Amino acid sequence: MATFISLVNFTDQGIRAVKDSPDRFQAFKALGEKVGVTVKAVYWTVGSYDLVLIVEGDEEAATSLLLKVGSLGNTRTQTLRGFSEQEMRKIIGNMP
Repeated sequence: MATFISLVNFTDQGIRAVKDSPDRFQAFKALGEKVGVTVKAVYWTVGSYDLVLIVEGDEEAATSLLLKVGSLGNTRTQTLRGFSEQEMRKIIGNMP
């Protein structure tokens, strides 16, 4: 299972419907469950980004889910692949 951290900004369309944001998140979470992606955390934030989202799942399923949400036009994202300490130790251990 891979971890992804998405830094999310509302588009003009998304901010006009900001009151629907919690409901859109619940729809995202339900869709994620259908494809095997678990939402680990979500935070609505103040500053450079409007939300921070952490999901876990198969890389292809998570990428597909995030692309689907982006195609709806309410958000733009920057997504990072996150590694746990254990994963990082394994990666470092494989270094030549």
